[in-house]
Amino acid sequence: MTKSTETGLLARTGLPRLALALLLLLPLGALAEGPKADVKIDNFTFSPNTLTVRKGTAVTWTNHDDIPHSIVAIGSSMRSKTIDTDDTFSYQFDKAGTFNYICGLHPHMKGTVVVTE
Repeated sequence: MTKSTETGLLARTGLPRLALALLLLLPLGALAEGPKADVKIDNFTFSPNTLTVRKGTAVTWTNHDDIPHSIVAIGSSMRSKTIDTDDTFSYQFDKAGTFNYICGLHPHMKGTVVVTE
């Protein structure tokens, strides 16, 4: 096949249109993931200490301390495994309400996620 024949074949098969359609859909895929929020764990504190998010938001905790921590919600089933230095734990809040949590290894560390409609 010559170069011009290959180009004609690609144009006839619709590959350029498919590639364009995929590029146009990429931003929609990012939106489909939903809202996100972050909590930093540093110097034995959660920052922000109280986080307000909308229902459906995924919250990610990142441990910046040099020792492990864990996230344990009081009165619900949210519980992380041990989070080592620079590791993360994410949880999507699908119900409105106030969720108080502690570090399961250091119970004096406390935080709150307020989930609104």
